[in-house]
Amino acid sequence: MSNPANGIIRMYGANWCSDCRRAKQFFGEQRVHYEYVDLDQQPDAVRDVERINNGMRSIPTIVFPDGSILVEPSNTELAAKLGLNLEASQQFYDVIIVGSGPAGLTAAIYTSREGLSTLVLEKSGIGGQVGLTRYMENFPGFDQGVNGADLADRLRRQAQRFGVEIVQAQQVTGLSTDGAYRLVHTSAGKEYCGGAVLLATGSHYRRIGVPGESKLIGINVHFCATCDAPFYRDKSVYVIGGGNSGFQESMHICQFASSVTILEYQPVCAASPILQEKISDCPRVNVMCNQDVREFLVTKDRKLDGVRIVDRTTGEERIDHPDGVFILIGMDPNSDPFVKTLETDEKGFLLTKDNLETSMAGVFAAGDVRSGSTKQAAAAAGEGAT
Repeated sequence: MSNPANGIIRMYGANWCSDCRRAKQFFGEQRVHYEYVDLDQQPDAVRDVERINNGMRSIPTIVFPDGSILVEPSNTELAAKLGLNLEASQQFYDVIIVGSGPAGLTAAIYTSREGLSTLVLEKSGIGGQVGLTRYMENFPGFDQGVNGADLADRLRRQAQRFGVEIVQAQQVTGLSTDGAYRLVHTSAGKEYCGGAVLLATGSHYRRIGVPGESKLIGINVHFCATCDAPFYRDKSVYVIGGGNSGFQESMHICQFASSVTILEYQPVCAASPILQEKISDCPRVNVMCNQDVREFLVTKDRKLDGVRIVDRTTGEERIDHPDGVFILIGMDPNSDPFVKTLETDEKGFLLTKDNLETSMAGVFAAGDVRSGSTKQAAAAAGEGAT
């Protein structure tokens, strides 16, 4: 089997395969670009899988540019292949930071410059939501704007220059104390001890909670345009959400899709006037308000069969047939591992004092996960420097 063209990772899989969906999710979280070969859509590719696996039809089968192959790999095996640092070099740090967005990495820069040993634990790709943002025009210091992934990489390099240790693919599962020490627990069974802990875990895209949604996530329903828009080249896409995120991501999606339709539940969109003006200049983007998405119809082979929508103005119900849907209706906090030990507001965001300390002494929170934060990258960086 020859190496994938253009040095891109190639994954053979199928939508009904849970391991394939897990591998796709892992690549998406780590922002790994790859080519996905759906065997249901391209049955001739089954012969490639059989040839690679000596006659067996094992999926996912993942072929890397160097010619190496992983078959049904675990997340740990994928992380090792990608060269991710999976284990910290020591057990104790002066400061442990959970999350590598602007808040977490800025804090890491400041603590390490003060001579404090600093560990950053990150579940997904470096940079958090910023790393998934196509273009940022409102981050101070970049008069021409900056690509989110580039900003995330700059923050990472700056932190590592000061000796910050970053460990990726680490799911933090909880916190505890041992006298004056704070303990951070991970799903891998590791326990790291710190003098202080900063939670900068950010937030994640909210689901709409209608029938069919959960079955199609990662197949035809997505939350990250940077990761998944290229799969919709010359196809039709719906974007649910008329806020800043929906409009920003639609501008990225329309570089690939033949048409993009933004559906907004409210009578008017909440996106900034600048973004609305830019969208109005995109002939392939259409905006529809007062649209209530009620259901995603799913085929037997787990693909999108239609979107049931009610026009809130007329009461008319219809079924549309886009090729894919991106949901961008706001954020929920990444606070689940801490809700049993720390105080939160009614939406699950972490409550803090004026000094950003949570209800547990020595544990602080900054950025989007904190109740009362402005949910802006520049503000998160400012909190990280506090």
